[in-house]
Amino acid sequence: MNAPRFIEVALPLPLFQTFTYSVGDGPIPRPGSRVLVPVRNKRAIGISLGPADGAGIARPRAIIEAPDAEPVLSDAMMSICRWMAEYYVVPLGIVLRSVLPVLLTGERAPQPSTKTLRVASIVRELPTLLERDAMFKRAPRQRALYEVLEQMGGRGEVPHLTAQLGFGADLVRALQARGLVAIETSVVARDPFQSRARIAATPHEPSAAQADAIAQLVQAKGGDVFLLRGVTGSGKTLVYIELLREIVMRRGQSAIVLVPEIALTPQTVDRFRAVFGDEVAVLHSALSDGERYDAYLALRRGEKRIAVGARSAIFAPLANLGAIIVDEEHEGSYKNGETPRYHAREVAMVRARAEGAVVVLGSATPSLESWENAAQGKYTLLSLPERVGAAKLPTVEVVDLRHSRRPVGGKPIDPSRVPFNYVFSEPLEAALGERLQKGEQSILLLNRRGYASFLQCDACGTVRSCPNCSITLTYHRSPERLICHYCLHEELPEAKCRKCGGSTVKQRGLGTQQVERLIAERYPYARIARMDVDTTSGKWAHTEILDRVGRGEVEILLGTQMIAKGLDFPNVTLVGVIDADVGINLPDFRASERSFQLLSQVAGRAGRGPKGGEVIIQTRVPTHHAVQCAVTHDYLAFVRQESPARRDPPYPPAIRLANVIFSGLNEDATAKLALDAAEWVRALLASQAITDVTVVGPAPCAVDRIKKRWRWHLLLKSQKASALSNVGRYFVERFPVPASHSLRVAFDRDPVSLL
Repeated sequence: MNAPRFIEVALPLPLFQTFTYSVGDGPIPRPGSRVLVPVRNKRAIGISLGPADGAGIARPRAIIEAPDAEPVLSDAMMSICRWMAEYYVVPLGIVLRSVLPVLLTGERAPQPSTKTLRVASIVRELPTLLERDAMFKRAPRQRALYEVLEQMGGRGEVPHLTAQLGFGADLVRALQARGLVAIETSVVARDPFQSRARIAATPHEPSAAQADAIAQLVQAKGGDVFLLRGVTGSGKTLVYIELLREIVMRRGQSAIVLVPEIALTPQTVDRFRAVFGDEVAVLHSALSDGERYDAYLALRRGEKRIAVGARSAIFAPLANLGAIIVDEEHEGSYKNGETPRYHAREVAMVRARAEGAVVVLGSATPSLESWENAAQGKYTLLSLPERVGAAKLPTVEVVDLRHSRRPVGGKPIDPSRVPFNYVFSEPLEAALGERLQKGEQSILLLNRRGYASFLQCDACGTVRSCPNCSITLTYHRSPERLICHYCLHEELPEAKCRKCGGSTVKQRGLGTQQVERLIAERYPYARIARMDVDTTSGKWAHTEILDRVGRGEVEILLGTQMIAKGLDFPNVTLVGVIDADVGINLPDFRASERSFQLLSQVAGRAGRGPKGGEVIIQTRVPTHHAVQCAVTHDYLAFVRQESPARRDPPYPPAIRLANVIFSGLNEDATAKLALDAAEWVRALLASQAITDVTVVGPAPCAVDRIKKRWRWHLLLKSQKASALSNVGRYFVERFPVPASHSLRVAFDRDPVSLL
């Protein structure tokens, strides 16, 4: 009898350990292969890490099944997952599960999501005119369909014949009954972008700056990282495309293109498909599990060699990877908000080093971390200082809302019905009206959805708040609801105050819904589209809205930050920022940086065509450096003013940072857990004489309750990444968390926000 053989398996459990299982007489599953194993009284899918010796295991449990003929994760991807587990302090099994499509994490063997397509094929030839006349003597429409099929090469998709060409399904069945055609049902992979009309690739001669950037990228070595800083409209996408021509078309390698927002994906996919055709696959969360699995298989088999998508596309199963492009690299959406809390930009660089690929980080307003890395020589800086075709950047005007409020007849403002001229300054109203008269398009930004920020009783001042979170409920008018934007709690608004019984509950603040109403009342003939979370919940809602704008069917596009990035509409000549102060004074060390980036990005949507453009920013803090530097399109000036604030007290990029978040259902228990943890870490640092890690806090989070869970946090700071990793790993593994009150600890490495 053969001695039992063993493998080490990583399971998606919150435990920093792997598990040993025995293998029968079959082949030992290779590292990166899925295995179905017993876990307690259940079954789970794990990932094989390779052979194990099994020493000391008295009663080994055997694997149930090894469903993969080939590993689902390559050696390089396994190495990347090990790095992620170590750096972000997450069990390896959880990391491995996160990089796989959902359909590969269940027990059942996944099948490609299928779409059946009926195809009509000619099976009996009628070569002579005499034969045709006899066959179709009394059936001219059947003859017409038969001859159309001939012109299509003998085969035609039934939906195309019936829907597009107007032949009834009865005609198809008639030809089938007469033995002239056969109907076959074929299985095709679903391509969610296949129905989109292909745009033609636009020939363009690179500018001198673009040509220089392309030349350096083409000559780069694997693992090199480039920061491509180009003003909005400078043609960064052309540089990406020319790099991919070299990588994909000439060298036969593959590439990944990351975009920060699902809303940006359709335009990006259109541009790349215009050049690379069906080489492009799309990966993002708006796709169904089946569609994602189809794309996964196409990339894994090499049928498609360019993956375009949001942050999870960094795990695309591509072989022979040649380039990774991270567009708008400064965007916080590249940070995963759940375990593992990875940042796709950082994973991109690790993967590029592991697989010998070139990395391009593109942005008009790079993150301060990337800018610092370029300054230190870790990245190579490439610059595109001018717009394509020598087009000018839009002029920017700042309107001080403290002094521009126009009189409204001497009556007090009813906060439930704010007048148009209280929201729109004279310059913005005049500019908007002028664009409507000229048939040009405008973009209006207000980074606050809903109708009003909150409801407040005029009599006693009580504000309606979420019962689960420490924030006010946002008033939505259509449908009429009070909604929490954190936990999605909903309730109907009430006419009377719950506390004092007064009937003077008023709406306070301004949201996109109310601005849309104001514009529609002021310009009843204008075609308006609103783009925020409420209007884009449908699967392809982003695409539909943007396509309407592109076709000129929308004159005013109003929305939140999702309209600020990457959109390229030449007829947009005006950008108006309704309230630039939203987010500028948040209690977060990145607040000014995010505000500058948002203002700069949305300003860049104007003047991308020959008509030029204008930007009007309304604010109550016109002297704030985020506003002033956006006005002058001066990124370097912003860096000079913002960097000192990151050095004292130190925050990234001056220092490495980890945010440790404590949460629980009981407020006192959560506070005690945070205080005990801070004391525990300080004692650890003292006992081990660790001087290069400091502890700040603990303190309640800025939003101290979300989804009924109270939240505290503390910060770990260090100049050394390794020191932060070691202390973080020791803390997460060893610090005792009581089982009561559903207490939890989350370790967030390199946080993009401290809210």
